[in-house]
Amino acid sequence: MRSFMIALRAAIVLMIICGLVYPLATTGFAQVLFPKQAEGSLISKNGKIQGSELLAQDFKGSQWFHPRASAAKYDPKASTATNVAVASKEYVKTVTDNVNQLKNENKNVGNTVPTDLVTTSGSGFDPDLSPESAKAQVPRIAKAKGISQDRLLSLINKHTKGRQLGILGEPRVNVLDLNMDLQQLK
Repeated sequence: MRSFMIALRAAIVLMIICGLVYPLATTGFAQVLFPKQAEGSLISKNGKIQGSELLAQDFKGSQWFHPRASAAKYDPKASTATNVAVASKEYVKTVTDNVNQLKNENKNVGNTVPTDLVTTSGSGFDPDLSPESAKAQVPRIAKAKGISQDRLLSLINKHTKGRQLGILGEPRVNVLDLNMDLQQLK
C-alpha cells in the first residue's frame, strides 16, 4: 500500500508539472517573446483579419494569384497530405489534371510547368509559392485586372523572400501577402 501511495503522489505531481505548469509557462513565454507567432501569425487589414501568413487560402478567379493545391481543400481543421504514392496511377492522373487546368487558365505556360503549382505540399497548407510559379500566372492576372505585366512582376519581386539564413530553403512568395497588395493596385 505504501508503494501505491508513493506512485499516486508522484503521478499527481508530474501531472500538475507536465500538464499545467509547463504548458502555461511556455505559453506565457511565447506570448511575451513572440506575440505575433503565438497568436497564429495573423495578417489584418483595417482591423479585419485577412488570414494567417502560415496557412494557404483558396483564391478563386482569374484576377488572383492561386496558391498550391491543397489535399485538405484549404480547411485548417483537416490538415492532411494525400498519402498517394508518386508512382501510383491516381497521383499521375491528379498531377496531369492539374497541369491541364494550369495550362487552360494560363495560356502562356509552355512545356516547363512549375512543380509547386501542380502538386500538393506535405501538409496541404503551404502558403508560399516559388517566384517562378507566381510569374507563370502573371499574363492571366494582367489580362483579368488590366494591369501591366511589368507591374505585376515588380510586385512579385517585392514579395519574394530569400533563403532563410542565406542557405535554408528556397526563395518563396507568400500568396496572401501578394494578393493583398494586388488588391491595392489600380
